Amino acid sequence: MIWKPNVTVASIVELDGKFLMVEEESPVGPVLNQPAGHLDPNESMENAVIRETLEETGYRFTPEVIIGSYLWHNTDNETTYYRSTYAGSVCHKEVSTELDEGIIRALWMSLDEIKANTDRLRSPIILESLNDYLSGVSYPLSIIKSYIK
Repeated sequence: MIWKPNVTVASIVELDGKFLMVEEESPVGPVLNQPAGHLDPNESMENAVIRETLEETGYRFTPEVIIGSYLWHNTDNETTYYRSTYAGSVCHKEVSTELDEGIIRALWMSLDEIKANTDRLRSPIILESLNDYLSGVSYPLSIIKSYIK
């Protein structure tokens, strides 16, 4: 058997000094995360991050750059995640009010509020990708090639 990591995507959206986050259910209780989720079969990474952001926040996301790709092994569930994080913008109005199962709510948080809740973050990738974003790290969307029709 060939081992494969879980491929996920996430979005960073900053508006008026706050970041779009989600509070979601987890086996250890409510946690905070960036809008994120798994790549579906026959889906491009870019389409996945647009879909996941809409499903988890109700906002339509427009990816503009890639912040980075991150590999993380969660020892709690013995799962390895390979996540690509995109930065972009959302329309200023929610287009959907029905959020994915397990999502408690979408919320806007300052960096200080996120840091004050480090113990509630779903993974260390959240702060790492925010630090990269705030440091100006970015790559063009074209760095990920997709051959999905």
